[in-house]
Amino acid sequence: MIIFGTRGYLYQLAVLTMVCGWCGIPAAHTLRKRVTKFTLFFVPLFPFSTKYATQCTFCGGERQIPKEQADGLLAQAQGGQDGNPYGAAPQQQPGYAPPGGQNPYQN
Repeated sequence: MIIFGTRGYLYQLAVLTMVCGWCGIPAAHTLRKRVTKFTLFFVPLFPFSTKYATQCTFCGGERQIPKEQADGLLAQAQGGQDGNPYGAAPQQQPGYAPPGGQNPYQN
């Protein structure tokens, strides 16, 4: 007797802020990759289906996207992870003043 079947794997690749196509609200979207693999005796052997989708975290709407668009979104998400997500200028904490400057929070 041979036991075979399929098993699905879901990978979360990134979290992006985009305007949702369902609700129209700018919200976080998860970029997901769903891979279906052929199994033999409960051992996954090879993938035979790969699909990409984005899901809105506000309304839950999901949209299938092609691999090329998913790669572009993933590159965009990884481009902002160079240690400073706000751009080139470092962000200061509220109430922080460089040494030698006037700081109203110190006596």
